[in-house]
Amino acid sequence: MSAATKIATAPDAPILSGGDIADFRADGAVHLPGLFTEWVHLLRDGVAYNEEHPSRFGSNSLGPEEAGRFFDDYCNWRRIPEYRAFVENSCAAAVAGQATGASFVRIFHEHVLIKEPGTAKRTPWHHDLPYYNVQGRKTASLWLALDPVPLESSLEFVAGSHRWETLFYPRRFIDSTDYDYAGDGYRPVPDIDADRDSYRILSWALEPGDAVMFDFRTLHGAAGNSQATRRRGFSTRWVGDDVRYAVRPGETSPPYHDIGLADGDKLPDDLFPIVWFDPEYRPPSA
Repeated sequence: MSAATKIATAPDAPILSGGDIADFRADGAVHLPGLFTEWVHLLRDGVAYNEEHPSRFGSNSLGPEEAGRFFDDYCNWRRIPEYRAFVENSCAAAVAGQATGASFVRIFHEHVLIKEPGTAKRTPWHHDLPYYNVQGRKTASLWLALDPVPLESSLEFVAGSHRWETLFYPRRFIDSTDYDYAGDGYRPVPDIDADRDSYRILSWALEPGDAVMFDFRTLHGAAGNSQATRRRGFSTRWVGDDVRYAVRPGETSPPYHDIGLADGDKLPDDLFPIVWFDPEYRPPSA
């Protein structure tokens, strides 16, 4: 465990309602309006710094003929103070713990995604778990809006898809092609847009400070940004007590394939520190 990481216990009163938790577990996604309003200005400052000082993972996921800008970057929470403050001091980890029923929650990574006005590029339908070197059921992403996001530019989720017991190929955002995971039991993502009436698709208009929380296994995508303002989203990814390291058959995002772990190993505290634990949890004796 990082000595600098603050560990939080469960709050005195539940942050989430019983309905929020039930919807998250049944649908794989839930809207949490206004939960992080107090963090918006600080995170905007952090995102501005991130844009000026991207990491080696920073990219613009647009082809040469595509207009606009679709910037994303991740794994910066340790070096950007505003991100670190949110990870360590907000209620995000506790929310993830309540939603998943985990005894403790680790930070996996953070991810900022920005679509500038006039960026028609869609985020392709995908789910996050096969991109990652982890496996388990107690997972939660919190996508926090830093700008108003109208319904036509918002994220969309296929309700219940986290319970399909299927892993789909990860897809590259720049051209929607599949990762080279051939021959390892992964399936192509179904063409959701060609048959939208066959699915229950969830989406919400968002105000700054609103969040959408979703399971790593939930299929989701997003339209381009047709509005006159930026669409900045700050995502944090959280993993609970059942999550273990997973070896994937090819490239991963983030690229955690070379950290010296075998399939099924527990995640190390120094790389993925525990940020929240339930006060009734008693860790095993050493």
